[in-house]
Amino acid sequence: MKLKYDKGVAGLTVLLSVVTMLFVIGLLVMIFALMGGELATASYEETSASVVNETLTTVTETGEDFTVAGYRDVACTLTAVRNATGGETINSGNYTQTNCNLASTGTSYNNTDWNVSYSYTYEADTTATDVINDTSSSISGVTSWFTIFIVITAMVVLILLTVIIITAIRGSGLMAGGGA
Repeated sequence: MKLKYDKGVAGLTVLLSVVTMLFVIGLLVMIFALMGGELATASYEETSASVVNETLTTVTETGEDFTVAGYRDVACTLTAVRNATGGETINSGNYTQTNCNLASTGTSYNNTDWNVSYSYTYEADTTATDVINDTSSSISGVTSWFTIFIVITAMVVLILLTVIIITAIRGSGLMAGGGA
C-alpha cells in the first residue's frame, strides 16, 4: 500500500473544494429561481371585472391612468366616457386610449374631470403563485451565506498552515526541548 502525501499544499484542496461547492450551490439556486419564475407566471389566474363611473381628474393630453393600471398584465376596454360635470357623452374623437390610460385630444374637454366605465382583465395571484414566489425568494437568499462559507474556509486553511509551520519548526530541530 502506497500513501500519497502532497507537500506544501496547506489546505489548498479544502479551499478549492469549498469554492467548487459554492459554485455548484449558486448554479442550483439560479436554476431553481428561474424555474420558480416560470412556474409563477404559468400559474396566474386570468380574472375579469368591470368599473362603472370611475372619475379621472383633469384629463389632459398626457393622459390619466385608470386605477387598475397597476395590476399585472391588465387590459382595459372602454364602455362609456362622460364629462363628470355635465354628464354628456364624450365621443371617441376627443380622446385616445392606450390600454388603461385615457388622454384628451380635443380642446373642448381638456383639463376637465371625466367619468369612465370600462371592463378589464388581469393576471391574479393564486395560492400556488404565492407559494412559488415565497419559495423562490427564500431559495435566492441562500447566496447571502456565501461570504460566511468563504471566511470559515479561509480560517480553516490558516489553521492548517499554522499547524504545518509548527510541525516543520519542531521537526527541523530549531526548537530544543528543555531537559535536566
